[in-house]
Amino acid sequence: MRLPPGVRGILVAFGAIGIGLLVLGFGLAASGYDALAALSALFRGGFGSGDAIFSGLLPRAVPLILIGLGIGLAFRAGALNIGAEGQFYAGAIVATWVGLTLGTWPQLLAIPAVLVTGIVAGMLWVLVPVVLRLRFGVLEVITTLLLNFVAEALVSWMVQGPLQESSGVYPQSDPLPLATRLPQLSGTRLHAGIILVLLFAGALWVFLRFTLAGFRLRATGAGLRAAAVVGRVRTDRVFGGALLVSAGCAGLAGAMEVSGTTFSLFQNLSPGYGFTAIAVALLARLDPVATVGTGLLIAGLQAGSSAMQREAGVPAVAVRVVEATVIIVVLLADLARRRSARDGGA
Repeated sequence: MRLPPGVRGILVAFGAIGIGLLVLGFGLAASGYDALAALSALFRGGFGSGDAIFSGLLPRAVPLILIGLGIGLAFRAGALNIGAEGQFYAGAIVATWVGLTLGTWPQLLAIPAVLVTGIVAGMLWVLVPVVLRLRFGVLEVITTLLLNFVAEALVSWMVQGPLQESSGVYPQSDPLPLATRLPQLSGTRLHAGIILVLLFAGALWVFLRFTLAGFRLRATGAGLRAAAVVGRVRTDRVFGGALLVSAGCAGLAGAMEVSGTTFSLFQNLSPGYGFTAIAVALLARLDPVATVGTGLLIAGLQAGSSAMQREAGVPAVAVRVVEATVIIVVLLADLARRRSARDGGA
């Protein structure tokens, strides 16, 4: 009996996470750590209390889900955006500058201005890769990836130069004024950006499933040449548009991070959100609604990694083992599905 695609996707997701945790557990045991204590601390730190969820898991989930939604959209159109990390930083830089400049504006105007400029910055950051791909055929995988390093260097320069805090001592910006900060849930680090992210996920799901433009985007990703010849789709516009929207999502995530969580710009603002979001999107099989769930799951693992390091002495970076395993398992499952479908069709 063939299972529905949605059910298969859920089973693959849970299986991938389970295998990842098993690999982590065996690796910890082989390295001399108490694997059971470490995994217990990992769970408590991510999901074990209200404080862990509202001040640890959910604030981390906002950028992961938002960037994951953008990456999923780009991948659906066949555009391999590997530069979300740089686009995140571009949005954070511009949002910080705008926030510091518009501190006297009313909050109802200042916050949208900060968020919108973050979106625009992300889109502008990917504009060169879009032009290079559409005009000269340069693969966006290479150009978007390389721009990540440029963005990281730019942040380093900005927080030690034009945007450095007033005393000139620390490599970070001044705190953003209250008028430019996203509202927060009292007593927690969770901000109102979570509402925007959930609304966007729902809108994106509707767009992909029930609109002609969404069908054209999926057709472009499924077969660019066929979509152009048979469907008469302007694949260049669809491809470029998906890449721009994807970068805008990453830029918005950067703007939300500085206006809702950190309130200032500094080096290493992102713990790798742009790369981890690729795992989030792949684990969700590029489905917008599923991306919310996988984003929460991966965010929980990241939040729990600090508790694992604190309570069991295991380096927090060990959680990367789970994320890497998840990507490998999902890719292998997708390869097996494609082979099965091809053999069945033959």
